[in-house]
Amino acid sequence: MIRRLKYHEIDFEKYRLCLENSEQRKYSATRIFLDVTARKNWEILVFNDYEAVMPIPFIRKLGVKLVVNPKLCQQLGVFSEKDDIELNDSFLDFFEKKYNVWYYAFNDTNTFSKPLKKRNNFLILPQAYEIVRQKYSPKRKRKLRLDEDVLMTSEVKNITMEEAYPFISKNLIGAKHEGDKQVYLDIFNDFSNSGKLKITAFVYKNEIINAIAVYYDEKSLALLGTFNEKDFVKLSGSSVIIDRVIKENIEDRIFDFEGSEIPSIEEFFRGFRPELRPYSVVWNSKKEIAAGLLNIRKYL
Repeated sequence: MIRRLKYHEIDFEKYRLCLENSEQRKYSATRIFLDVTARKNWEILVFNDYEAVMPIPFIRKLGVKLVVNPKLCQQLGVFSEKDDIELNDSFLDFFEKKYNVWYYAFNDTNTFSKPLKKRNNFLILPQAYEIVRQKYSPKRKRKLRLDEDVLMTSEVKNITMEEAYPFISKNLIGAKHEGDKQVYLDIFNDFSNSGKLKITAFVYKNEIINAIAVYYDEKSLALLGTFNEKDFVKLSGSSVIIDRVIKENIEDRIFDFEGSEIPSIEEFFRGFRPELRPYSVVWNSKKEIAAGLLNIRKYL
């Protein structure tokens, strides 16, 4: 039986164990990640005694609860010991009947009997760094060979969020307005304060010209943001720092590029020769949501 539990009703230890023992495990479904990105505005669907779970983040607009993945939270979905189409279909059916869904992303392991919209993500699975490096495209390998004068005047290093804040704020793309930008910065700050986020920078002539924000947990890394000084793009600092993080972690952690709908960024990611991992989404326009509210009044 599938039932809904509000945030205060969740047994978080059972929830954690279900996630950790699931075939679909994703860092983005953990309590700490959702507490930060969704500001604790999430609940779950649960099958029997936490045999399977499905986290549901939401916002409220004009008093109506709308399901939408929060910023920087790419995939959620159903988590169970073994991915099961029938079980997933049951969750999807319950979900679509009981919620007003704006945008919700399942994980790349979830399968369904009916077709859903797809988006792309890219992963590098744990293996020896030498094998990973050999797979890089010829162009990416060239980008990693820095000129001698650049090598002599640059370094890669981890910096604090406090040190990175002005650079990230200046070079953050994708935010629609200042308030939107501040949401991203606050999320980065909260993850940094929790010890889950590291900022790795490429410093050239004592100035930061590239930085990446990477979320760390025991089994995976997630590239939450790349930030570049436009005047120095040709120096390939982003390639260098991503390669460094991969080199230091890829033997025992998944590297998750977090996908992109921007062609130039997708092309950049593909240069590292990651695995393509499409995932399913339920995505309704504002017009479709309004029609649903008028027709079936799914207020929760």
